[in-house]
Amino acid sequence: MTTLEPATDAAQDNLAALESEAIHIFREVAGEFDRPVILFSGGKDSTLLLHLAIKAFWPAPVPFPLLHVDTGHNFDEVIEFRDRVVEQHGLRLVVAKVQDWIDDGRLEERADGMRNPLQTTPLLDTISENKFDAVFGGGRRDEERARAKERIFSLRNSFGQWEPRRQRPELWNLYNGRHRPGEQVRVFPLSNWTEADVWNYIAREKVELPSIYYAHRREVYLRDGMLLAEGPWGGPRPGEEVRERTVRYRTVGDGSCTGAIESTAATVEEVIAEVSASRLTERGATRADDRMSEAAMEDRKREGYF
Repeated sequence: MTTLEPATDAAQDNLAALESEAIHIFREVAGEFDRPVILFSGGKDSTLLLHLAIKAFWPAPVPFPLLHVDTGHNFDEVIEFRDRVVEQHGLRLVVAKVQDWIDDGRLEERADGMRNPLQTTPLLDTISENKFDAVFGGGRRDEERARAKERIFSLRNSFGQWEPRRQRPELWNLYNGRHRPGEQVRVFPLSNWTEADVWNYIAREKVELPSIYYAHRREVYLRDGMLLAEGPWGGPRPGEEVRERTVRYRTVGDGSCTGAIESTAATVEEVIAEVSASRLTERGATRADDRMSEAAMEDRKREGYF
């Protein structure tokens, strides 16, 4: 297993194998499906996914559009990075804004203000409207128990729902993408990567990320053991003190439920050293939406979440 120390020769061999597997998956999907799309939020995993897609088809352009299900509760640095990357590589970006679904009555704002759980309906509607039949996501099996049960090619029914009993075996890197009209396949090229692999690969490839993944000063307040920032999604409750701290983000999502960690890690190498001491996954440590219940992620996947 790859450690979070600077990559050794053996770790570099492992990274090369993981890269080769991901590139093979991209090319397999390109040959087997009619209308694939890549989920891209500007976070580290989706940025890595895009980097691998560019390598898979270079010097030709990436033959798939990108899709961002935008909660409207984003960090400015991430949206600026997203738009810059899209422009830099001449990509087509489809944006499904949760606010549009709220405005026309298809969704209702939650009492707690969280919008990550509201992403499912815009995602499924956009997939259906654009007739996407394969959807690339940056999920990894080490992140969460429900994701650990999912295949690289994850068949979804005509409602976009995940049915664990319909998951197909994937022996010898053979992937079965057959599906009925109306069904879709979610594809996870990073399934076998760990957070360690992601950061070591970012260091090796010099992949640019949004600045909030590295230490910076930010005003935050403590809630349920997480450091949250003020924004359009709301702010501190009575008794929650706002203080400026040196923090960074391990994962990026809806600002209402994504917490920062106190950190002085300002470079990739410092991040690698820091995470090596952690015993919590990035989602377990900093995502309030995954704490809603023991089976929060699995319930959402059964509803059609990516």
